[in-house]
Amino acid sequence: MDPYKTIRYPYLTEKSVGAIEKTNELVFIVARTSNKKQIKEAVEKAFEVKVAKVNTQIKGSEKKAFVKLTPEFKAIDVAVKLGLTV
Repeated sequence: MDPYKTIRYPYLTEKSVGAIEKTNELVFIVARTSNKKQIKEAVEKAFEVKVAKVNTQIKGSEKKAFVKLTPEFKAIDVAVKLGLTV
């Protein structure tokens, strides 16, 4: 499966920037039909990192995925690849 059909776009707010810096976590808006396993595989394939944990939240018509990376990978590096200025 194409990872970009699962991951729609990064979610960038003050809280998500704090998560990048403090907890090594990225936040994405994902396809509502995707499950945690699919999200994990999509992030690992798209950004060549290892994912430790995925939490999801559905609010309205959007589904957010909170993706925690393993300690050997830095969320800030992935954010820079995405073009996010943190």
